[in-house]
Amino acid sequence: MSLILKQIRKSYRQPEGDRLPVLGIDHFELARGEQAALIGSSGGGKTTLLNIISGILVPDSGEVIVDGRNIVSMAEVVRDRYRASRIGIVFQTFNLLPAFTALENVLLGMTFSGRAVNRSFAVELLERVGLGHRLHHRPPRLSVGEQQRVAVARSLANRPVLLLADEPTANVDPANQSLILNLIRDTCKDHQVSLLMVTHSMEAATQFDRVDRLNEFNQPQLCTTGATS
Repeated sequence: MSLILKQIRKSYRQPEGDRLPVLGIDHFELARGEQAALIGSSGGGKTTLLNIISGILVPDSGEVIVDGRNIVSMAEVVRDRYRASRIGIVFQTFNLLPAFTALENVLLGMTFSGRAVNRSFAVELLERVGLGHRLHHRPPRLSVGEQQRVAVARSLANRPVLLLADEPTANVDPANQSLILNLIRDTCKDHQVSLLMVTHSMEAATQFDRVDRLNEFNQPQLCTTGATS
């Protein structure tokens, strides 16, 4: 398995001192190479879940097992290094550095894994997402759709076992939404990377054979619904 969640609980302290539960998942698995869409309403805990899976946030309790290791039990510095080498993330806001070219943004992503920077693989990824002719363009000179494609290439630069996509088409115009989603799915398939995408869009989710629903946070759990048409 690329991902196993066990008894995950997360809450936040409110100003008056009470704790508000936002996430509660008893068990969830994602097989190696499997692709799943997780659908839920805005504010329903989707981004919190991805931050917990990636180790950016630590749950109140439970286990997050990525590629056989429980990242919750790791020290923060070890967890950060493990995330860089095992988990790719596609943010809805892209998070590209505007002063660096498309190629430099991908190369920079490689520096955090502790492995040698592989320029030829970075070029290959950018060519794979249709940006071989835009390697040396900075983000301000790229369209929104092209910026998201750079972000996809960067997320795969360290050959992760798991890719997390947080509303990856939310900031892309309708004409590019299917293109970006197909690009993410096809690239993950080509590189045998497991994919978990969170979205509030049923239209995006229906492109996946597996769709899971995150219920409202007063009863948060993942419910596999199977393929949706």
